[in-house]
Amino acid sequence: MKIYTRRGDRGQSTLLSGEQVNKDDPRLKTFGALDELQTHLGMARSLVRHEPVRSVLYSIQQDIFVASSELATVSESLSLLKDRLVAADVAKLEDWIDEFTGLYGLPRGFVVPGRSTDSAAVHLARAVCRRCERLIVILNRQENGAYGDLLAYYNRLSDLLFVLAWSLEVRDTVECVVCEWVDKDQRA
Repeated sequence: MKIYTRRGDRGQSTLLSGEQVNKDDPRLKTFGALDELQTHLGMARSLVRHEPVRSVLYSIQQDIFVASSELATVSESLSLLKDRLVAADVAKLEDWIDEFTGLYGLPRGFVVPGRSTDSAAVHLARAVCRRCERLIVILNRQENGAYGDLLAYYNRLSDLLFVLAWSLEVRDTVECVVCEWVDKDQRA
């Protein structure tokens, strides 16, 4: 089997549900952005040392595969899909938001990404997630609300990514203070 098919050379692609669409179709733009988010999350996960955050990022990556298959299916065929993101998946994100906020709180003002590499990578994924959300809004409107659960999921996901990035910044700050304190103690 070869990776290239040459079918895309004419500027078209085939959806999971079998329909041919142009490569600039809003649906392809949307799940293309999800693919970009998937990649950013993979990069972030490779940088994160804190296992609970790594685990959450991996779970989100699994959900993105489900969302991508939904977006690669015309709304009339969505009921044929084995898996779809639903309200329970949104609730799972909310539970994680509450858990990490309970542990690390929330910032009192704007956050400038870059305190730590892992946090900055999660912030980058958050920004891409917001773009995904905007594209889902457009597609949902065109498809008469067929992707409402996806819209709620990505709205909540960007909040979760912010909370995870903040959590990593707090952990990094605490580690720096502790390391500095231990270092001073050893010099004394």
